[in-house]
Amino acid sequence: MDMEKRFVVADTGFVVALLNQSDARHEDVVKVYEEMGRPILLPQTVFAEIAYLVGKVAGVKLVVRFLRGLKDSRFRLVALKEEDVERIAAILEQYADSRIDFVDASVMAVAERFQSHIVLTLDRRDFLLFQPEHCDFFKLLP
Repeated sequence: MDMEKRFVVADTGFVVALLNQSDARHEDVVKVYEEMGRPILLPQTVFAEIAYLVGKVAGVKLVVRFLRGLKDSRFRLVALKEEDVERIAAILEQYADSRIDFVDASVMAVAERFQSHIVLTLDRRDFLLFQPEHCDFFKLLP
């Protein structure tokens, strides 16, 4: 099985919308999540941002439920490696005028490392601007 079939990478907005039933995109992301028959990589930078945003919007009880349910979900935490940090710096430098942020750059770096062609995100602007090293562009879902 090739890498494209094995891994996808999730961005913050996708997971926040998945967890928050009152989010306008909740139904869209639930459908994609349920149809995803493979692991969904979750960079730890995204994980931290999810916990902060969900706690702020929906409360700590939902954060705790997410944390406790993580082991039974499709999500797999991915720690950043030194090579990712260097790639994040290069992305931030190259795209400084477009204001791609650190967390988005970390998603991009992890997607490149795992040769993923699919990113689960609600952030079209930044991910459409970015030119991955391993493919022409990312397929963005939903």
